[in-house]
Amino acid sequence: MIQNTLYHFVGIKGSGMSALALILHDKGYNVQGSDVKKYFFTQKNLEEAGIPMLVFDKENIKEGMTIIAGNAFPDSHEEIVRAKELGLPVKRYHDFLGELSNQYTSIAVTGSHGKTSTTGLLSHVLSGIKDTSYLIGDGTGSGVKDAEYFVLEACEYRRHFLAYATDYAIITNVDFDHPDYYKSIDDVQEAFLQFSQQIKKAIFACGDDDRLQKLHASVPIVYYGFDEYNDFQAKNIERSTHGSSFDVYVRGDFYGRFSIPSFGKHNIQNALSVIAFAHYDGLDQEKVKERLMSFSGVKRRFTEKTVMDTVIIDDYAHHPAEIKATLDAAHQKYPDKEIVAVFQPHTFSRTIALMDDFGEALDLADAVYLCDIFTSAREQNGEVTIQDLLEKTEKGKEIISEEDMSPLLKHKHEVVIFMGAGDVEKFEHAFERILSQSEAVN
Repeated sequence: MIQNTLYHFVGIKGSGMSALALILHDKGYNVQGSDVKKYFFTQKNLEEAGIPMLVFDKENIKEGMTIIAGNAFPDSHEEIVRAKELGLPVKRYHDFLGELSNQYTSIAVTGSHGKTSTTGLLSHVLSGIKDTSYLIGDGTGSGVKDAEYFVLEACEYRRHFLAYATDYAIITNVDFDHPDYYKSIDDVQEAFLQFSQQIKKAIFACGDDDRLQKLHASVPIVYYGFDEYNDFQAKNIERSTHGSSFDVYVRGDFYGRFSIPSFGKHNIQNALSVIAFAHYDGLDQEKVKERLMSFSGVKRRFTEKTVMDTVIIDDYAHHPAEIKATLDAAHQKYPDKEIVAVFQPHTFSRTIALMDDFGEALDLADAVYLCDIFTSAREQNGEVTIQDLLEKTEKGKEIISEEDMSPLLKHKHEVVIFMGAGDVEKFEHAFERILSQSEAVN
């Protein structure tokens, strides 16, 4: 890394890209970036940091820059083409991040689901005990000058995480996703196996996941979870409307009782992974307990607000396993309320590949409403419609649009969860407006 160069991020509003830009900015490097005009929640932190954001234009690219290119943009993108014409160094996001991680005691957090929440939790715990830099997939990044640890979220899409050879890794689970790239669950498992073989010191893996039980590597694998054979096991679990408490046993011996202010069994597993790493690295147990209790979560993961006595939850869940986890958490926190799911599928390939699983997961809600399938830069169309998914649900009510959210008004004073990885927030905002208007009329 060069101190006096200007790092230009192509696609700076991407969740990982914005976090990386914040890290370099915090460490004293000159940073700017470009993206589309559309507002993304990730840009709030960039604006607060005073990082310049331009609209895509080849004229943004000047002599003396180092270009960091987001993975969503091909080599044919006008800014990348211009950079190569000028002979500028162009590094892909995952390659640059891999080089950066080598400067620290690095911990990569990966898995098909739960990696953002776990990265956020681990970053929060460690940063309260030792100097820690971190990159979280919700667009949050922090660069500490003399950091000992670097925690990073490692995405398996297109095997990008193979750019990382970190000291440690946490692997939350292995599941079939990204069907536009991976051919099968075995293909996914093979990618995680390749990743695990690059880790230098130790791996912390969820032993409740059958596929992770088949993991093998040249470094120790420490398993955590609910089942008896895990090295770190959670027992005597109490789940309430305030969070979860559980005893931790280390290879059969009682270690301590921990509490977290979050909901759902998956969050207990996430906490176990952090407890296991902290124990392995010799961190003070009481400090770990305190930090676990003060974690407020990450962006777009069970993010709550109350509008006119209606609880509205925003969540990134876009895979059946994630939907199940989110609905499990909602039922725990709000056992006496109706749980309403509003879901926007993300990509046609994922929707058609996991159609039956989506229907089963959504039916854990008390009522289901669907929004049209999100069309991304990756996929503009497909051989499936939102009506096909509605027919797979038993709790499905109807398909709703941003222009008419009135069907949801029959669920006033209940819990309405907006889920998706696209732009589902626009439906949430439309519901908030009509909810406020309906209360004003009454």
